[in-house]
Amino acid sequence: MSLRVSLPFAAIGLVAIACTPVESQRGYLPDKTVVENIKVGTDTKETITRTLGNPTTAATFGGDTWYYMTIHQRQAAFFAPEDTERDILAIKFDKDGKVADTHRYSLADGRVVDFVSRETPAPGRELTLLQQIFSAVPGAPISTQQTGSPGQ
Repeated sequence: MSLRVSLPFAAIGLVAIACTPVESQRGYLPDKTVVENIKVGTDTKETITRTLGNPTTAATFGGDTWYYMTIHQRQAAFFAPEDTERDILAIKFDKDGKVADTHRYSLADGRVVDFVSRETPAPGRELTLLQQIFSAVPGAPISTQQTGSPGQ
């Protein structure tokens, strides 16, 4: 009899454990006091590397900037992970390799960028349903010539 009573409680316990969110921390951001000691115009790439280590990433376009990033995420069961904290330190260097500026960014400064779009833009003319049907019939050519240049 006690096995029948404890089995539902065990099942409820397993479901509760399975739904517990998993916390994860990724990246590295140095201590705030270390970051505050960075001197604009004095520190160089070498001193920053010795102090903070290698950056998480560096800018590919638009100047010489190093980024140190950390992110804290929470994921429950099979759902997509949710960012709970994000902290980014950007260090910009001038042409001589000295620190020109530093900025800190948080989760509030971010914005969502949709890298996957389900629509491919194609220049040209849109065909109506009847034009598509008649163009599929052999011997019934339909003109799809554009007027003007592509993208107009």
